[in-house]
Amino acid sequence: MTAIQMSIDDRLLLVVAGPTASGKTALGIRLAQHLNTHIISADSRQFYREMKIGTAAPSSGELQSVPHHFIHQLSIQETYNVSRYESEVLDLLDQLFKNHRVAIMVGGSGLYINAVCHGIDLLPDPEPEIRLDLKKILEKSGITALQDELMQVDPGYADTVDLANPARLIRAIEIYRSTGVPYSMLRTNRPKIRPFRIVKIGLDLPREMLNQRINSRVDEMIDHGLVDEARQLYPMRHLNALNTVGYKELFDYFEGKVSLDHAIEKIKTNSRRYAKRQLTWFRKDHEIKWVGPEDIMQVLQLLDAG
Repeated sequence: MTAIQMSIDDRLLLVVAGPTASGKTALGIRLAQHLNTHIISADSRQFYREMKIGTAAPSSGELQSVPHHFIHQLSIQETYNVSRYESEVLDLLDQLFKNHRVAIMVGGSGLYINAVCHGIDLLPDPEPEIRLDLKKILEKSGITALQDELMQVDPGYADTVDLANPARLIRAIEIYRSTGVPYSMLRTNRPKIRPFRIVKIGLDLPREMLNQRINSRVDEMIDHGLVDEARQLYPMRHLNALNTVGYKELFDYFEGKVSLDHAIEKIKTNSRRYAKRQLTWFRKDHEIKWVGPEDIMQVLQLLDAG
């Protein structure tokens, strides 16, 4: 079907979402092979080429099995944001839909998925000095200082944001400092109309099974060289991209704060907590249809019904 013939109703973005270690990569590849299409990653940690092992990025064989986009396209030295991701993915979809009826988005970063499906509001880029000052506050006084300031300037957003996520706190505060307007007031939450249909599926596993898969994945990462990868990145530990599960625990080990065994257990614990936060986000999206990681036929039926 040519680009001229393909209408909005013909174009379909299939979103495969879910928590870490739930089987998104494997199911996404099977679907892409069956539908003869491309995969767009929506895992913001897998954007960075230096973080292959600790982010459980697709293997070289998996990457070669079907075309992938937004995997290892950035260096951790580069700045990137969800607004840029939204724009770049929409441009890519315009190209993909010229030759493919379906494109598949796979990942666990809910904010990035939501940006592509419904859009985000245009927010100002603050002065670099503001962000630098907030990072210094974080380093000197800890996350509590950021939490206190956010609660003061934007209590509405403080009630909904993950207060343990310093990047989210800094973003909200720097917008307020730049504009004098709370971040919560700048977000209109009005969904944008996309020139394609969207079907969302989420991978659902019993909690005990998911926890076992997470623990096993961490052990595999260690076996595949995560400690060495983290050691190479340790000199750049101040970068925001490295403030994430799998690396920050090993940085504590390198600094003699914990033993290696304790660091590994912390990675497992924090990965399980991360999965829980992901599920909390996705459970709020009533457009998501929940399936098992092996239920490819059920997914295909949902595509026909959608």
